[in-house]
Amino acid sequence: MRVSAVIPAFNEENRIGEVVSIAKRYVDEVLVVDDGSTDRTGEVAREQGAKIIRNERNFGYLESLRRGFRVAKGDIVVTLDGDGEHDPGQIPSLLGPILDGSADLVFGKRKEVPRVSERIINRLVRYKTGITDSGTGFRAIRREIAKRMKLNGFCSCGTFLLEAVGLGARVAEVEAPERSVKKPRRIAWKHLPQFFVVLKMLVFG
Repeated sequence: MRVSAVIPAFNEENRIGEVVSIAKRYVDEVLVVDDGSTDRTGEVAREQGAKIIRNERNFGYLESLRRGFRVAKGDIVVTLDGDGEHDPGQIPSLLGPILDGSADLVFGKRKEVPRVSERIINRLVRYKTGITDSGTGFRAIRREIAKRMKLNGFCSCGTFLLEAVGLGARVAEVEAPERSVKKPRRIAWKHLPQFFVVLKMLVFG
């Protein structure tokens, strides 16, 4: 099976190069969705061999995923962040359950979920799916499912998993500890409205 990596990135010129160069070892194509960056994110990624999808302005993470899913040519799509927190070297582990036919969507489980708001969403979703870390951006999914996803909500926490399950995806997770990256952590206000989106999906499907 061919594998594509989709990497949404915004102003990550100092980190994206290493992410792309390592990811290339494990996938057939690397797509960096440059989400209106004002630095050299796209140029650095291209220099390392990535294909660039350029958003003319900052459309956000979900729209960047949609664009990446539409363009990806692989049978399986791996998503990871452009800031280096996800270790591309763990891609083979992430792909395992799909390649052996036991899953259609696999989450890379973090050692620790940093935000309380995200942990609350995870607990809600776990009751229905059994997945303990539904908020991670490190995932592998069959492309035919990814291309059908609408990706509604304010972020992907919980809703990415629930929508995929609604489309018939079999899900699994593997251990994938994050790497330490020094960067500012903003308060994730979007998790408050996201909580109600998740709750609605759990109640009404």
